Amino acid sequence: MLGKIVHYGVDLMLVSAVLAGVKRSTGLQFKADSIESTDVRTAVVRYLDVGEWLLDTGVAFMSTSTYFERKR
Repeated sequence: MLGKIVHYGVDLMLVSAVLAGVKRSTGLQFKADSIESTDVRTAVVRYLDVGEWLLDTGVAFMSTSTYFERKR
């Protein structure tokens, strides 16, 4: 049971990070203002903020790693 909860939690964080990447690369983002409930809207915004943090942390780690290089 605990394994499934962890698995779903990790999946949710990966989806959040992908949404953050889409936002950064295309400018398309989830329209949280359309959610009427302030509690649900706050939870969704926090969830999406976790994806932003994951993306920032991953990029910071990869930029200091010798296994990655930046090509433009």
